[in-house]
Amino acid sequence: MKITMLVEGKTEKAFIPVIRKYLEPRLAGKMPKIDVMPYDGLIPTEDRLRRVVLNLLYKKVKPSDCVIALTDVYTGTLLPVFKDAQDAKNKMKLWVGDEPDFYPHVAQYDFEAWLLPYWGTIQKLAGHNKAAPSGKPETVNHNKPPSYHLKSIFETGNCRDSYVKTRDARRILENNDLSVAIAQCSELKSLINTIITVSEGEPLE
Repeated sequence: MKITMLVEGKTEKAFIPVIRKYLEPRLAGKMPKIDVMPYDGLIPTEDRLRRVVLNLLYKKVKPSDCVIALTDVYTGTLLPVFKDAQDAKNKMKLWVGDEPDFYPHVAQYDFEAWLLPYWGTIQKLAGHNKAAPSGKPETVNHNKPPSYHLKSIFETGNCRDSYVKTRDARRILENNDLSVAIAQCSELKSLINTIITVSEGEPLE
């Protein structure tokens, strides 16, 4: 099984190794080859996304068995591309068309929502006891997406540095159990279950 994931480049470095580590014991003997196609910023949209996906699925040499696109709802662009996670998934499906081996997934509002369950670790790394934002991790926005909450505590704390995704996300996740975030974040659980299911494993309940 070969899976290609389309992701924003910094997410690749911060999160894909963590996904592999989590899945390996759960897909013993069935662990797929997960290739990553990183993009510098927003992953392709509209016709370009369709071309990328179809090329991966139907190329003559070593095609992918499935393609997963992972994007944020909050893309940092001046005009919002997506209203929410469901809108993002609907649009990506529409852009690609009737392709059963394409799976769109979304972090609501951004990837850092999946780090918020580890606020105790974040406090230690930032050197500050600022309280966690209220609400379930994937509902945190308050006109300020989760990544901004991380930047705020890092810049306020004693670490004398701002939050850097490629460095700090790995530090937050590496000694924590991804199951904690999966239990609190339905979009993350959906992503993990897609990988497990296409690999013929037993999905998480």
